[in-house]
Amino acid sequence: MGAFDDFGFGTQIRKSPYFDATVRWGATGFSVYNHMYIPRDFGDPEQNFRNLVNDAILCDVAVERQVEITGPDAARFTQMLTPRDLSTMQVGQCKYILITNQDGGILNDPVLLRLADNRFWISLADSDVLLWAQGVAVHAGMDVAIREPDVSPLQLQGPKSGMIMEALFGAEIASLRYYRLREMELDGIPLVVSRTGWSSELGYELYLQDGSRGDELWERIMAAGEPFGLKPGHTSTIRRIEGGMLSYHADADIDTNPYELGLDRLVNLDMEADFIGKAALRRIRDEGVRRRQVGLIIGGEPLKGPNTTFWPVRKDGATIGKVTSAVHSPRLKQNIALAMVLVEHASVGVEVEVVTRAGAVPATIAQRPFYDPEKKIASG
Repeated sequence: MGAFDDFGFGTQIRKSPYFDATVRWGATGFSVYNHMYIPRDFGDPEQNFRNLVNDAILCDVAVERQVEITGPDAARFTQMLTPRDLSTMQVGQCKYILITNQDGGILNDPVLLRLADNRFWISLADSDVLLWAQGVAVHAGMDVAIREPDVSPLQLQGPKSGMIMEALFGAEIASLRYYRLREMELDGIPLVVSRTGWSSELGYELYLQDGSRGDELWERIMAAGEPFGLKPGHTSTIRRIEGGMLSYHADADIDTNPYELGLDRLVNLDMEADFIGKAALRRIRDEGVRRRQVGLIIGGEPLKGPNTTFWPVRKDGATIGKVTSAVHSPRLKQNIALAMVLVEHASVGVEVEVVTRAGAVPATIAQRPFYDPEKKIASG
């Protein structure tokens, strides 16, 4: 491993079961997410994007920590955490949910997995929901146990991911439907496999349930994927912005509510079950929002990389919002972005300007997602 033997953030930043494998396979840069290292650099990010959309990539996303909720009241407690109606959620099903606080603010936008009648996993974005859930449970008066299990996901994403999965698990895996899961084994390695992923492409997540076998699992998948052009990779900023996918702390945070993001479908204020933030979200719905998330096409030269600060959005000299995520899409040959702007300026076609590090450039409010808005690729 040589020069990459000792990444220097200290022991308070955890390494995943795949860390050494990712370094062996070319990871040269890492970020921190849920107090863990996550690979963010395998070379050219545009090549990573092309590997994803043309073939397949394997990503270490063990940073998606699981909050496991079990016990007789597990279903009722899990419903209390989210405004999405879970009453019809089946064992073996996954759902994209929001977790809201008492003010209707978003604490996390995870995927929820139901493994049994009284066993749920919340597969987290970047915030400490384990602490939130344990704190809520103290005062909930419900019979639940909440812990972080030994679970570390990998994402296998891209159009050839299905063929690689068949090479690993046999033809039967092709019947696994979008947003469904199965408990499986690969050479005795205990897994939960789901048809989900943070890429807007066809893909799978493999949730390893024994951290001691991470290196073995990584190498097994890479070997099976070699004939199909599988490459090690990282979650693609280009593809996720094309797909309008949120990055928590960038596009949403504790001061953002579902209605500002156009995620009304994830809020059911008419269900009988109570949940944290129900009264606040009813008030927000009735009063309307002051700002709304939009897409932006940004002019000027192709961006050399994603934004690292929130760029002001201006109209007639006045600041009306901010760019939260921006990148150049080589496929669309445009600079594309997600932004939060005042609602009176949120109509498609409105012309604004964005103040980037290079100066002010013209921009136009656009529909988002920018590519495959019906998610036909991911749903297969």
